[in-house]
Amino acid sequence: MSRIGKRPVAMPSGVTATTEGSTLSVKGPKGTLSLAMRDEIKYDIEADGISVQPANDTKQARAFWGMQRTLVQNLVTGVTEGFNKRLEITGVGYRANAQGRKLKLQLGYSHDVDMDIPEGVDVKTPDQTTVEITGADKQKVGQFAAEIRRWRKPEPYKGKGIKYAGEIIFRKEGKKK
Repeated sequence: MSRIGKRPVAMPSGVTATTEGSTLSVKGPKGTLSLAMRDEIKYDIEADGISVQPANDTKQARAFWGMQRTLVQNLVTGVTEGFNKRLEITGVGYRANAQGRKLKLQLGYSHDVDMDIPEGVDVKTPDQTTVEITGADKQKVGQFAAEIRRWRKPEPYKGKGIKYAGEIIFRKEGKKK
């Protein structure tokens, strides 16, 4: 049995959940998010929370149980607190600048990298070497952070590149004489 799936998802005050067809929608102070409901899972919306249970006793229903409960939890957390990722840029001449709905990155290439910021995601650059990504949808925030990081992953010798805040880069020793 799923230990995660057994616990209901608590809904704070100001958050409402509804189902229309095969979609679960959660509305809160930071917006509305929705999730496509699985046929193998039964979603019960009560006043204090949302409980997720397998609809039948198949292996597939048990496999989806804990994951679907976590996805519902991410919806509730997203509309109340939101999610954020912080990226740190290390390297001489490497910098970032958010301008409206575009993010301009200078990463040592012969050209600047201009990225469009997706809807539902906000990007701030408090200084030239820090990028803060916030939004209600955990998947969109994480995906955009991964796309930024992909332009210049940290290298193991000097640590130059884009890394997540708190990420540990294992350093290698250079050439010995």
